[in-house]
Amino acid sequence: MGLPRVGTCEKPNEYARPGNVSTVQGDHEIHDEEEIMTTTERAPLTESVHETLRELIFSGELAPGTPLSVPALASKLNVSRTPVREAVQQLIYEGIAVHTRNAGAKVESLDADSLRAVFEVREVLDGLAAFSATTRATHDVVSQLNKMVEEQRELLNTAPDRRRDSALDLEFHNLIRETAANDPLRDALHRLDGQSHLFRTDMWGSDLNRRLAVAEHARIVSAIETGDAVAARAAASAHVAGLLVRTTRC
Repeated sequence: MGLPRVGTCEKPNEYARPGNVSTVQGDHEIHDEEEIMTTTERAPLTESVHETLRELIFSGELAPGTPLSVPALASKLNVSRTPVREAVQQLIYEGIAVHTRNAGAKVESLDADSLRAVFEVREVLDGLAAFSATTRATHDVVSQLNKMVEEQRELLNTAPDRRRDSALDLEFHNLIRETAANDPLRDALHRLDGQSHLFRTDMWGSDLNRRLAVAEHARIVSAIETGDAVAARAAASAHVAGLLVRTTRC
C-alpha cells in the first residue's frame, strides 16, 4: 500500500493487511505476528476477539459511534493487532461497525426508521426459527431452554447487568436458531440481531423490561415443549414486536 499523497488528509487504513513489518526491541527482532502465526492458528483468537467486541457493543460499553481503533483495542484486550483487525472487519461485514475513509472504523449507529426495518424482518424470521425448532427440538434442547429461562428468572432478583443479561438473551435465541437447522436463516438472524442490539443496550437497565423479556422467553419455550409450532412462532414474533416497543421507549 502506497503512502497517502502529500497535501491530503487521507488516513492510512489500519484494517488493511500489513506487509512484513518488524521492529527491534533490545537484542530481539520482533516481526509482525502474521509472519509467525498461520491463518489456522489465528482463527480461534480472532473469533474470541470478535465475540468479546460484540459483547462490549451489545452491553453498551462500546456505544454507537465509538471509534474502533485497532491499536487501542489490541492494548485493551491484551492481544496482538492482527486478530483485532480481522475481528473489526467481521463487525463491518455484519453491519455492526462501519468504516469511513478518513475516520476509520466505528460502531454503527441506527436511526429509528432503520431500527424498525430491522425488527420487522426479525419478527418474521425469529418466528420461523421458533416454528422450525419446535419440529426438531429434542428433550435435551427443551431442558436447556428451560434452564436458561430459569436462570434468567432467578437473576431478576439481582441488580441489572447489561453485559450479562444481553449475553444470556443471545444465548437463548441462538439455541433456538441452531435447533431450527437452517443455515441461511441463522446467518440472517445473526446479522439482524447484531444490528438490533445497537439500539437496545439501555433496555437491560429496566427491571420491567427484563421481566417482560423473561416472561416472553418462557412462553416460547412452553410452546416448543408442547410441540405447538404455530404457537411457538406466534410467541417468538410477539416477543420481537415487544422488544421493538420497549427499545424505542427507552
